[in-house]
Amino acid sequence: MEIFSKFVKAIKEFSLVNNGDKIAIGLSGGKDSLTLVDLFSKLKKTTIVDFDFTVITIDMFDGQYDLSKLSEFCKSRGIELHIVKTQIYDILFNVRKEKNPCSLCSSLRKGQLVSAAKELGCNKIALGHHGDDFIETFFMSLAFESRLSTFSPLSYLDRTKIYQIRPLIYIRESEIINYSKDFPIFKNPCPADKHTKRQEIKDTLAEFEKVNKDFRDNVLVALLDKSRHQNFFAGQ
Repeated sequence: MEIFSKFVKAIKEFSLVNNGDKIAIGLSGGKDSLTLVDLFSKLKKTTIVDFDFTVITIDMFDGQYDLSKLSEFCKSRGIELHIVKTQIYDILFNVRKEKNPCSLCSSLRKGQLVSAAKELGCNKIALGHHGDDFIETFFMSLAFESRLSTFSPLSYLDRTKIYQIRPLIYIRESEIINYSKDFPIFKNPCPADKHTKRQEIKDTLAEFEKVNKDFRDNVLVALLDKSRHQNFFAGQ
């Protein structure tokens, strides 16, 4: 099944996009979020659902990096990119000197994304987490929190009154790597990149794949079957 078909399958199965929605896509500049923007631009050209969307980049580096290629990527698809400048990097690494910044970083970026989305009149935010992220989050919860849970393809953020969707849930990272090979990927300058608990879990799962090449596919099928039970999700 091609990547767009898997994208549409997730949208239909989990009711992620409905008529009249205005969706804010979080664009970090990585392969996942660039793929998400491209797939949404293709969905907009179909008659599957009548919706609108915009794209938001949370600039963690307060304008220190050139994001023009991301703007051009969006413009080539007829989309305006909204860039929100923040000092998140400075807060994490220079002020707080965080040794394990990922959780706080994610929370700060999501907070900025939700605020910008609401200002633009959006009722949903779309994130680029894919099937491998879904699997890895499950094993992280199991290994480090003694819980059987992972994130949800669709969740409602009560405090901010906005929905959060993840339409790449059926898509594997390897598919995204191939699909996005010609996209202007913004290399993550974060010093914690590739040195996280998630990377440790990713490396561990790679060892299981040496035993059974279908290991991740099998886990994804099992987890998505369990996903019919709402209490399985962490609500992230």
